Amino acid sequence: MAAETYLQGVEISASQFFEIWRHYDADGNGYMDGKELQCFIQELQQARKKAGLDLTPEMKKFVDQFSSSDGKIGIVELAQILPTEENFLLFFRCQQLKSSEDFMQTWRKYDSDHSGYIDAEELKSFLKDLLQKANKQIEDTKLSEYTDIMLKMFDENNDGKLELTEMARLLPVQENFLLKFQGVKMCGKEFNKAFDTFDSDGNGYIDEQELDALLKDLCEKNKTVILILFPLKVHLNSALPHLVSYGSCSEFNIFQFLDTTGR
Repeated sequence: MAAETYLQGVEISASQFFEIWRHYDADGNGYMDGKELQCFIQELQQARKKAGLDLTPEMKKFVDQFSSSDGKIGIVELAQILPTEENFLLFFRCQQLKSSEDFMQTWRKYDSDHSGYIDAEELKSFLKDLLQKANKQIEDTKLSEYTDIMLKMFDENNDGKLELTEMARLLPVQENFLLKFQGVKMCGKEFNKAFDTFDSDGNGYIDEQELDALLKDLCEKNKTVILILFPLKVHLNSALPHLVSYGSCSEFNIFQFLDTTGR
């Protein structure tokens, strides 16, 4: 099988990496878990042995960690394990963003037409900038190949563009704060902590950039919210009526935040 053969390589190309991922993420849920993960571990060890290659330190650490556990890994983690071609690997070595506000700043920069999606050209621009930051120059045809592969990897609904939640898989944030309260009714102390987290400047209001971060976390916490809140609202005058019924304004306070979080 092609995917198993690719695991024997000293270096794995971008297209081979995609085929490996597609093969072992058999259910297409965006993760290798359960039997998928154990199958990958077993066949990785067999492939390296067959090729006369030792497991790399990264592979050994991975095998030790997951051989006897029920964990799961995503595309980003797989890229750190396999000997993927250097330029393609750079896309998965971006520093993990500290907050959803950082993510939304990146989103706004590359969603240049404010459509609420990252299309192929916008994604290509994003990948090009990542390479330039690493002082890497590649031909446009190669960059187009990388863009096509990244779309195939992260475009879950196959519409040829990345929604916010799809882009979030490529640019993970250290923590989605709202996921702490999945299925849990917030108490007053927890709610105040949540509001303070998004009110990053501490002025008692959530402004445009802080609101974008809140929307992003809400979409990941409850994917049905995305149907109401997105395409992403760039101007608060159009965004806030979808959240609260307090009229048009450029920021909202803690009482309006109560309605937004459903407390």
